[in-house]
This record gives sequence, C-alpha cells and structure tokens, in this order.
Amino acid sequence: MPPGPCLVGALKVAGREQHWMVDTLPTMSRGFVMEEDQEEAPFVPPRALLPDGIPNHVTAGGLEQLHNERSALETERAELVGDEADKRRSRAVIDGRLALLHERIASARVVPPPTPQERTVRFGHTVTFEYLDGRLAGRTMRLMIVGVDEADVKKGKLAFTAPIARVLIGLRKGRIGSFSNGAETIRLRVIAVE
Repeated sequence: MPPGPCLVGALKVAGREQHWMVDTLPTMSRGFVMEEDQEEAPFVPPRALLPDGIPNHVTAGGLEQLHNERSALETERAELVGDEADKRRSRAVIDGRLALLHERIASARVVPPPTPQERTVRFGHTVTFEYLDGRLAGRTMRLMIVGVDEADVKKGKLAFTAPIARVLIGLRKGRIGSFSNGAETIRLRVIAVE
C-alpha cells in the first residue's frame, strides 16, 4: 500500500489490490452515476459572429449597449427564483452568457464617429444606397454600419462584417460597388453618406 496522505481509495480487482492517489485518480464513466445526479450541460447561445483576426469595432452606443446587457444579466442572476436545480441551470446559462459578453467588452474597440466632412463610407456612417440588380433592383435602403453585436437590420443597423457593408465601405456618393450572391452579381449605388 502506498504510504502518505495521497491515498484516495483502494479496490480489489481480480484478487489484486489497486490503490489510487490524488494525481492518478481514475475518472468514472457517466454510466455509473445515478440518473437523478446527471445534469445536461446548459446551451449557451453564441454571440454574433466576429471572424478570427477581425477587431471588435463598436460605436460608443454599441459599447453602452454591451454594458447595459451585462447589467441586465447580473440583475437577472441575482433575482433567480425556483427550486435549486432550476436556479443552478439558469445560473449556468447566465454565467456562460456573461463570460461571452465579458470577452466582447474586453475586446471592444470604440471607433470615433465620422465627421460631417467625411464623404467616403466608413464604420459609423449611415448610408443610403440603391440595388441596381437582382430581385431588389430599384429598391433603396438606409443603413448605419455598426459593430456585430449592435447590428439589427430591422432597426437600420448593419454589421461592418456583412457583405453589403464590406462593399459600401470605401465608396463615395454616386459610386457603384458589387458583390456575389450565389451565381448572381449584385451592384449597389451609394445615394447618400451621413
């Protein structure tokens, strides 16, 4: 038998005694755990996609939105109700969301708003453009180019990583840019830059 306080357990297998110490403790298969002790890992929804190597650009309002979201999650976590199992699951989901949110806040790079003199589309601008091709030909849209976490097309906010935003960035009023949509090439004309 091994000496010292590291001994954790002993078991006779096939007539031989086996000992486990803290640093060599075997793991137990989930098959040997009682069903009521088994708890599935909670699903934590991912945040909006930010491609690897791309800085996390945000507007000042976008950063404020992230801080407000963190405060709301912290309040929700503090006010959980229900039995202990429900609270534990809810806490795990909230903690997962907070961890992802903390990463986004830590990596956020506030981009100063464009000046009124800037006429070339860039992050933070509101752009009015017209589709020149495809099923949306002739339709105009007005969108602000923002960070991935604040993007919401229904609210007129487009992520700077979106294909349309990538086409628009760098264009001036009257200029045309294009992108591929499957087998089709879609052209866009900038009408206004604000």
